[in-house]
Amino acid sequence: MTKAQPPTRHIVSINDLTNKEIETIFEVAQGFLKELVDDHLPYRIGRSTNLASKFILVSLFYEPSTRTRLSFESAMLRLGGANITSADPAVSSAAKGESLADTIRVISNYADIIVIRHPRDGAARLAAEYAQIPVINGGDGSHEHPTQTLCDLFTLRSKNKNLRSMKIAISGDLKGSRTIHSFVYALARFGATIEPLTAPGMELPAHVDRRLREEFHSRMVSKDQAGTIDALYVTSDQPHQLSLYAEPEIDYGLVLQKKIDAVYVTRFQKERWTEKERPYPRIDAKFLGEPKYSEASVMHPLPRVNELDASLDTDRRAIYFQQAAYGVPVRMALISLLLHLHKNKSLHKFPGGFAKPDYPVYTQPIGTGLHCANQNCITCDPAESQYAANKFYVVERAYRLDIKLRCAYCETDIEAETTDTAFVVADTSRKTFSPGLTALKKAMAEELKLLVI
Repeated sequence: MTKAQPPTRHIVSINDLTNKEIETIFEVAQGFLKELVDDHLPYRIGRSTNLASKFILVSLFYEPSTRTRLSFESAMLRLGGANITSADPAVSSAAKGESLADTIRVISNYADIIVIRHPRDGAARLAAEYAQIPVINGGDGSHEHPTQTLCDLFTLRSKNKNLRSMKIAISGDLKGSRTIHSFVYALARFGATIEPLTAPGMELPAHVDRRLREEFHSRMVSKDQAGTIDALYVTSDQPHQLSLYAEPEIDYGLVLQKKIDAVYVTRFQKERWTEKERPYPRIDAKFLGEPKYSEASVMHPLPRVNELDASLDTDRRAIYFQQAAYGVPVRMALISLLLHLHKNKSLHKFPGGFAKPDYPVYTQPIGTGLHCANQNCITCDPAESQYAANKFYVVERAYRLDIKLRCAYCETDIEAETTDTAFVVADTSRKTFSPGLTALKKAMAEELKLLVI
């Protein structure tokens, strides 16, 4: 009999962390800044501790990185721990064809915590399923980048910004930027208003947009209502779960007149597009000259290319280099909490590393049933598909009286209205077929395994 793995904790999505846990991370990060601050720069860690002297972090990066990888490694060294790294897949066993699942199972024996970056959506989730130690997502395809969002929120907090009443403009490639996807979920959860300033054809992915509206209760202000902007996401002040109750009325006039608290700029994610040149918004002094941006902090996860004018570096509103510096204390906090190095503070551990999901999980043996429709999903990688079951959350939409499927790895939604395929569900116990997904809705959790889509 296989011995059960001890409880652990993985961070793959920003939604793996509760708001209270995010506040705990910030509290610990602020403590590190206070204790270990550089005497000349108040946002920079300048000294070290020996808190993690007995621990090793492995950074496993299948894509280029400067800030994420080096800030994680710096964070571990500042904690007194050690690093081992694989920063170039060309010189690792991946070049020989080794699967991610096998790599994770091996390096789990070499370290105490893993941070991974990978070009495939959902790769971090797959890695977590095969790891015996905590896994942190350092960016997976165009899915999410949760630790960047922690740095972003901490930066806003340092500027005494109140997330509950903030209005954030987000500029650029909202479709390909994993940083943006984590960021908008967090902003919605904390009740901020989101104003997209989208590059042409680079709107938020449909499943991210629907999730903001359906699950985080972010109402849309259309172009007809708002004038010159395409849309505005206004999040109601209530628990962010599907609700049968009507949402409170929002005074959109006041929302539209409110000044912008921060402009978040992101680059064209050329590695995720076939076209290498596209029309793209540029943020410069002229753009920021509008009165509504007079007190707006200018943020960027970096690297920048041509979308953010270098002349803004000396502008009092520019905080993107400070934002990058905060990567060290924030990641120090996350690492130390995951390793339970604080007497009175920690992140909860779970069997399998994740809290119980909000929705029933439909799963089938590898190679059976419906596949994820996202071609960049880790489950569609020929080298990894033999390790990834077809696994979906069964998301019931009470207001529409229907359900949709959400890939457990990349979180892409699959529903009949967005595909050319009609669903048919087979019941392997009764040897019957039924059209649509209604059979999933009627099935008890333990019966889902008997159904094949």
